[in-house]
Amino acid sequence: MAKNRKNQAAEIRFGPVLKVVLLCALIGGSAIGFVWQKSQIASLGRQIRERETKLKQMRDDNKILADQVAFLKSPIMIDRRVRDLNLGLAPAQPMQVVRLAEPKPMPVADNGVDVSRQYAQRPATGAVQ
Repeated sequence: MAKNRKNQAAEIRFGPVLKVVLLCALIGGSAIGFVWQKSQIASLGRQIRERETKLKQMRDDNKILADQVAFLKSPIMIDRRVRDLNLGLAPAQPMQVVRLAEPKPMPVADNGVDVSRQYAQRPATGAVQ
């Protein structure tokens, strides 16, 4: 005997519809997540490129500034600044220079121990510690 569909409960009729809706929501959510991830990857790629460009520019600026510092530290430039500012500085006269003698190096044995030092030997004891 055939069953009458009008007599079936409402949850039984809407079961397949609910499954379809949940499946569509899952597929749609996955698609939205995929698109979001791709946009994040593109955004991060742009940020990396911008920061690499900025880093290259900073390195170039740093090299230019280092060259300027080296030029300003050169003896010619220092002498020119002294003359421009009228500081009255001049190179030291030979009589004004004090030279110190370098101390002689200490003798070292072949094993790397300083021979000039002598150490006291521990007294021999019978007990082993």
